[in-house]
Amino acid sequence: MTYAKNGKVVFDYIFSFFLVLLFSPLCAVLLVLTSIDTRSLGIFYQKRIGQYGKSFTLYKFKTIHDKTHKISPLGKFLRQFKVDELPQLFNILKGEMSFVGPRPDIEGYYDRLSGEMRTILELKPGLTSEASIKYRHEEGILATKKNPLKFNDEVVFPDKIKMNLHYLQTLSFKKDMVILIKTFFKILA
Repeated sequence: MTYAKNGKVVFDYIFSFFLVLLFSPLCAVLLVLTSIDTRSLGIFYQKRIGQYGKSFTLYKFKTIHDKTHKISPLGKFLRQFKVDELPQLFNILKGEMSFVGPRPDIEGYYDRLSGEMRTILELKPGLTSEASIKYRHEEGILATKKNPLKFNDEVVFPDKIKMNLHYLQTLSFKKDMVILIKTFFKILA
């Protein structure tokens, strides 16, 4: 049994099942708090590109107020510590995501890759990756640019592709554990 084909799936399922059980009470409380905070259902959902270019619905706790379209104080806290992404444990449990892999993107990016770059779609999207660690503050980086979309398309996205291709070529349990540990310490930093 190779880790890339079977071990990763088994690890994702067992670990996500355990974490869903562990964090269910917290998720219930956060659902109520985010619903009150945003004055709407506290779950954000959006179509993202998944494995093999198939779309799926990604879940997060809502951090933006529906009427003001601004990040709420609770939302800032949830984003800072990545707690808004806890509902993605259900995406992992459903087999749509992995703990480690390219972050799921909206249509128009990963689904339009071609050639060798398209092999990234063999991976399930993940909660974290080397690229997501490097670009943890991507919104802030893009906000400083005169043309954020152009900078994303010409600099950030190609760099993420390069990093995700390297991950695909060197995939291992040890590498996943290193990325998970690095992510944990980045969140706490």
